[in-house]
Formats: sequence, structure tokens, C-alpha cells
Amino acid sequence: MRRPARSERGIVTAETAMALPVLLALTLALVWLLSLGLTQVLVLDASREAARSLARGDPVASALAAGRRVAPAGSDFAIHQEDTWVEVEVTAPAGRPSGLLGFLPSVRLIGRSVAQVEEGVQ
Repeated sequence: MRRPARSERGIVTAETAMALPVLLALTLALVWLLSLGLTQVLVLDASREAARSLARGDPVASALAAGRRVAPAGSDFAIHQEDTWVEVEVTAPAGRPSGLLGFLPSVRLIGRSVAQVEEGVQ
């Protein structure tokens, strides 16, 4: 194995120093996307819980309480009811990343669930 020439000794260090910020930014972006995905799951679960509760004939306050137990903080609920179905839409703010990713916009996540009202429930 040959030894690197004196002029090549610092190349690996320089390449690593150039690649680390890019890898850090990529890691932060992936963590932020993962947190968005987890928040989206919570928003969908909250809308599903509230819609199922309303479809069973539970009072609106009870259905909203069931949805809020699952929903992320700061979520808003909208309920649309007709004779045979109920639709619940939940919107939640997703935090804007800071630091290297501070240029990205804030995101509002939406979850919508529809459930058929059970027979005998009005």
C-alpha cells in the first residue's frame, strides 16, 4: 500500500468538512418530515374518533372530547352532519422548523373522516 503524497494528506479532512453540513441539513429535514407524518396520523385519528362517536349517536360535546384526546394541541374541528352521514374535519398547525431549515414554510395538516350514521340514531 502506498502512502499518500504530502500534498494529498488534508483532502479527506476537507471533504469531510464540506459534507458534514449537508448531511446535518438532510438529517434535520428528514426528522421534520417524520414529525409531520406523525402529526398527520394524529389528525386523522382524531377526525376518525369524533366521526365514529357522532355516528353512534353521542352528543357533539362528547364526540369533540373524544377527538381532542387524540388530536395535537391547537387543532380545530369542523362537523358536517346530514341524515345518513357525518363528516369531521380536523386541522392542526405543524410547527415550522428552525435553524438550518428556518426558510421552510409552516404547514397546516388536515384530516377528514366520514362515517355513516347507525340505524335508529337521529
